[in-house]
Amino acid sequence: MRLPILFIVITVMLDAMGIGLIVPVMPDLLLEVQGGTLASVALWGGVLSTVFAVMQFIFGPLLGALSDRFGRRPVLLVSLVVMSLDYLVMAVAGSIWLLLAGRMVGGITAATGSTAAAYMADISKPHEKAANFGLIGAGFGIGFVLGPVIGGMLGEYGARAPFYAAAALSAINAVFGYLVLRETVTDEIRRPFDWRRANPFGAFRHLARLPGIGPLLLVYFIYQVAFYVYPAVWAYFTQERFDWGPQTIGLSLALFGVMMAAVQGGLIRLILRRWGERLTVIYGHVFDIVAFGMIAFVTTGTLALILTPLAALGAVITPALQGIMSRAVGDDAQGELQGVLTSLNALAMIIAPLAMTSVFAAFTAPGAPVYLPGAPFLVSLVLMIVGLVVFLRKGSALAAPRGDTVA
Repeated sequence: MRLPILFIVITVMLDAMGIGLIVPVMPDLLLEVQGGTLASVALWGGVLSTVFAVMQFIFGPLLGALSDRFGRRPVLLVSLVVMSLDYLVMAVAGSIWLLLAGRMVGGITAATGSTAAAYMADISKPHEKAANFGLIGAGFGIGFVLGPVIGGMLGEYGARAPFYAAAALSAINAVFGYLVLRETVTDEIRRPFDWRRANPFGAFRHLARLPGIGPLLLVYFIYQVAFYVYPAVWAYFTQERFDWGPQTIGLSLALFGVMMAAVQGGLIRLILRRWGERLTVIYGHVFDIVAFGMIAFVTTGTLALILTPLAALGAVITPALQGIMSRAVGDDAQGELQGVLTSLNALAMIIAPLAMTSVFAAFTAPGAPVYLPGAPFLVSLVLMIVGLVVFLRKGSALAAPRGDTVA
């Protein structure tokens, strides 16, 4: 793997790890800083998570637009340095307001996923883009697995230890990037900065005007909302349905993350080579529809544990859609496109937990008309059907025919 690609994958992995790394210690840290009960600090935990996602939503297009104008390299390196300093601030924070400010800055720096994806688009040939976007997904999957595991281990040394570790990792990666990352934005593709296109709404309006892009953005957003059923309700669903404890829940999520990394980092190349981007998107939707239906009605914990990694086989949708859209926009708008996708992903992170947990509560509460802990997965199933219909009717015209996407 070329060193710049390795840096991009590590950067995305650190973004994912940065979230999971602090999750195991966040309750203890909030109790230490704020005091009160577990229930009261849980509310603050929700506020911190929401603020993080809101900042990603707002600043994804801004950082993407800045990278289209000033280059990917300075945006990525500056963000990593700021991220490292932000973790240090959170490590020594003595008030809830400093933690809140830290999560706001963290959400902004984590929005560099858009710039990382734009860099990957810059260095990829048109037929390589979908497969290389899969490497970004693999990096996210690895970070999704390692973050909570390392955070839990470091948490044994105190609630602030994971923050120091995250700061060190970000700083080391910044140095690595400084040494290996070359700039890919040349004067030929450099785009003037425009505030009207540097916000999620303006950027979305501009991209949606391009033929075929609007429906694909909608399909991408629908998929992200459906996908977030896993982090939103999996712990509650498996505890309610199978009486799983934290260890089994953690194992199942680790299996899911490992399989997602394997699918997006390797298997997707075989699928794209055989089917092309259009059929890959269709396959992913059909597979997830079946998987969500099975999980919704699964009756044994053993079967659920088997289905968990298999469900990740549908994770080919995101890189395939990214590849289609990246080929359809100009080289001077790659950062803008990836910024919009980052915003849509952040918006899904805001909407999905609220919606999915509400559905779970409605179908498991005492006096519920129907007892069905798996109801949120049926919601995701319906969303996947809607996304597939939109793609088939309005969004598949831009997709490469079979055989055109060979990595």
